[in-house]
Amino acid sequence: MICLKMTKPFYKVRPFSDLRELMDMSAKLFGERYAFEVKRENGEHYFITYNEYRNEINALGTALFEMGLSRSRIAIAAANCYEWCLSYMTVVCGGGVIVPTDRELGAEDIYGILKKAEVKLLFCDSKILEKIDKEQLSGVTLVCFKQKEDENGVLSFDALLRKGRRLLSGGKKDYLQAEIDPEALSTLLFTSGTTGTAKGVMLCQRNFCQDVLHTMEVVHIDPEDCGLSMLPLHHTYESTIILFCAPYCGAKVTFCEGFKYALRNMKEFNPTVFVSVPLILETVHRRLLKAIKDKPHGETKFKIGKALCKAGSKVGLDLKEVFFKEIQEAFGGHMRLIICGAAPIDPQILHDFDAFGIQILFGYGLTECSPLVIINNDRLHLAESIGEPLPGVEAKIDNPNEQGVGEICVRGPMVMMGYYQNAEATREVIDDEGFFHTGDLGRVDAKNHFYICGRSKNVIVTENGKNIFPEELEYHLSRFPVVSDSLVYGGEDRKGKLSVMAHIHPNYAEIREKLGKEDVTDEEVTEVIQQVVEQTNRAVPHFKRITRFTIRKKEFIKTTTAKIMRFRKENMETEGDEE
Repeated sequence: MICLKMTKPFYKVRPFSDLRELMDMSAKLFGERYAFEVKRENGEHYFITYNEYRNEINALGTALFEMGLSRSRIAIAAANCYEWCLSYMTVVCGGGVIVPTDRELGAEDIYGILKKAEVKLLFCDSKILEKIDKEQLSGVTLVCFKQKEDENGVLSFDALLRKGRRLLSGGKKDYLQAEIDPEALSTLLFTSGTTGTAKGVMLCQRNFCQDVLHTMEVVHIDPEDCGLSMLPLHHTYESTIILFCAPYCGAKVTFCEGFKYALRNMKEFNPTVFVSVPLILETVHRRLLKAIKDKPHGETKFKIGKALCKAGSKVGLDLKEVFFKEIQEAFGGHMRLIICGAAPIDPQILHDFDAFGIQILFGYGLTECSPLVIINNDRLHLAESIGEPLPGVEAKIDNPNEQGVGEICVRGPMVMMGYYQNAEATREVIDDEGFFHTGDLGRVDAKNHFYICGRSKNVIVTENGKNIFPEELEYHLSRFPVVSDSLVYGGEDRKGKLSVMAHIHPNYAEIREKLGKEDVTDEEVTEVIQQVVEQTNRAVPHFKRITRFTIRKKEFIKTTTAKIMRFRKENMETEGDEE
């Protein structure tokens, strides 16, 4: 195994041991600063201070305790909103267990999670109410965020808050005095992972507190920052930054109305920070480059601008606003930092955004690790590496091959308690030394910089023992604008020999533009993709070359963080033309 030293912190932090202490600290330090800026349905904006936020947590928690729900398991299934954050923090600040649930799941999956987790109450929005059958959730109290009054057996969130305020003013203090055990189960997240089988990840408050503190030791966010919440909050990747890091730093949180409204929302809220996945950045980057290309001499000016900005930075001149002010304004004019992870990203995107004056911190995390463990911190600007471990995290490459590629394993206070009601699965991933085996393959260089190579379960092993990482080929394919998505896998060819194959979903708009015509035939699409595959094959060793591909006309089924669900049967079904 390869195991290197831990990263040293370079920012001082304020310790805290549980999430109630975090909120009390935030109210004391940043009480009259805005914790949230929320856009109403009529377009008006209203603001919630940290003092108001903590008071509403106490009111909602007091109402829940009055209902006999102290230390109960409570779920949330809704779009990102202030009420989502308030509900989550209320449950954990009272010592209960929160069960964040993907609102895009089918009704049967939601029933299954609520039953398995023994949930007593579900916070939801109107879209979830339309999806579910209340008779299937007997024993589960439903609370709707946008419902003004209790009706049809569903409680109103606003009415519950009003009740809590009355109880507090009447001297009710049991919620305020609830004891918090940082080592007890606090958050239960069900993730399909890569196996297609849902596992419940058990996290305690100590996991989150330590992940926040060690992140803040190497990443600077301050009270002047404003974060735009875009990714689903039921993912730890988004929720750790929005729910915990923002209050720790006294920053303000706003909510994106949907990806297609992202740039409009950025101009409305003027955010400085947001969390993203590569797919979002790739889409935005592609649109920006197209807009640049469409202008007279735009591409030439863009290249010259990047070169001059790079040269100027070496002598202390910041020319980014001179050349890229228009792009900066598209992000609201104040964007400085994007925290990105969940999948590989084209290094050129990182270079270009840096030229625009927007730093991308590319990192690596897992739900089982609360989630962040490795990141390009404030002192790293590596385009191809995921960075170095957080302070407090031990990382190693287990059982490396001759190229130094092995499984990434991590150990630290943010590693989960285990899988819910599944001791066997827990033992499979957490060894006797406390290292969590991520299932991801990677390597590390002499400077302690880590690189992802692929998933261990996805590796294609050739007859002569060569390893092929599908993610590498998918990355090469993704660099072509005419490819929307791809899934590379190993299968038998017509002669029964192992072969590298790919399902490819074309970007039909890009193909139409490339060919200069509105209507394109299946044959023309296949020919364009054939050229892409040939160029990809020229960029890799012979044994890695794609020998057959299929054109997929439907989009792949993905997770809510835009990752293809590799083992879903529907994603592996062949369709269209084969080559």
